[in-house]
Amino acid sequence: MNTLYVIGIGPGAYEKMTIEAAEALKKSDLIVGYTVYVDLIKEHFPEKEYMSTPMKREVDRCELAFEEAMKGKTVAMICSGDAGVYGMTGLMYEIGVRYPLVELRLIGGLTAATSGAAVLGAPLIHDFAVISLSDLLTPWEKIEKRVSLAAAADFVICLYNPSSKKRQDYLQKACDLVLEYQKPDTVCGYVKNIGRCGEEGHVLTLGELRETQVDMFTTVWIGNSQTKNIGGKMVTPRGYRNV
Repeated sequence: MNTLYVIGIGPGAYEKMTIEAAEALKKSDLIVGYTVYVDLIKEHFPEKEYMSTPMKREVDRCELAFEEAMKGKTVAMICSGDAGVYGMTGLMYEIGVRYPLVELRLIGGLTAATSGAAVLGAPLIHDFAVISLSDLLTPWEKIEKRVSLAAAADFVICLYNPSSKKRQDYLQKACDLVLEYQKPDTVCGYVKNIGRCGEEGHVLTLGELRETQVDMFTTVWIGNSQTKNIGGKMVTPRGYRNV
């Protein structure tokens, strides 16, 4: 069997990559990934062969990885964070049915929800929901419903892909949905460039978050009714009793 690793490389910094992921990359002949993610690791594995594709070429990227594995190479398909969280793992399994001689080996990574939470404090100590605001693959109507229901259930909400050049008001729309159930002073936070150069975290209120401009390299956390600001850190109690 030919081996094809699907690897979550974490948020960006080499130090935040798991030892297992680094060892698999060392064993690989070829590393395949989205151009931005490939650039994050090249300096740490300069001797490797690399192939990359731009955004919206995910299917081509997966097929390329399988075709190269069929040539006898040990291939690594990389994703930022965890490859099983808004990553390539599912698509790799779907395409993999056409390549029965290639064995997929999955290696998890540190996703933005947890790595960014560590920057802000402790926002995810109780139940939480992770929702992407990107409507490239999911209709906005379904995203709205998920945000509303999560807010109604008093989940802490972690928002991936909160904004882009074409979706500059999506975070504002999401905040408006949450404001139907939560107070404007609900504690929130956001982190830019998690685990990369220029990392910065901010704790603020839901009302302030609504007026904040973010980009596609930002992850957002909206607290539940119990979340507190303790010394500038975003902290959610473990439960609702005795708080």
